[in-house]
Amino acid sequence: MKVQILGTGCPKCKLLEEHARQAIAASGIAAEVEKVTSVDDIMEMGVMMTPALAIDGTVKSAGRVLSVEQISEILKGGK
Repeated sequence: MKVQILGTGCPKCKLLEEHARQAIAASGIAAEVEKVTSVDDIMEMGVMMTPALAIDGTVKSAGRVLSVEQISEILKGGK
């Protein structure tokens, strides 16, 4: 599984990455975390507001920082 954090490196982007790493560790799912910082790449994925979270190339959330619990639900396929 590939978890992508889309953002230019702002504090909210870093917080989303931290929450994603915590959710991955807590769930025990094998996942690779990739940071996407290129504005062109972010826009190519259809994201206009960062931070955003994508799982295996599919955007699951944009424009807000999800909690560890919310990300855990997404990782389990709940959203």
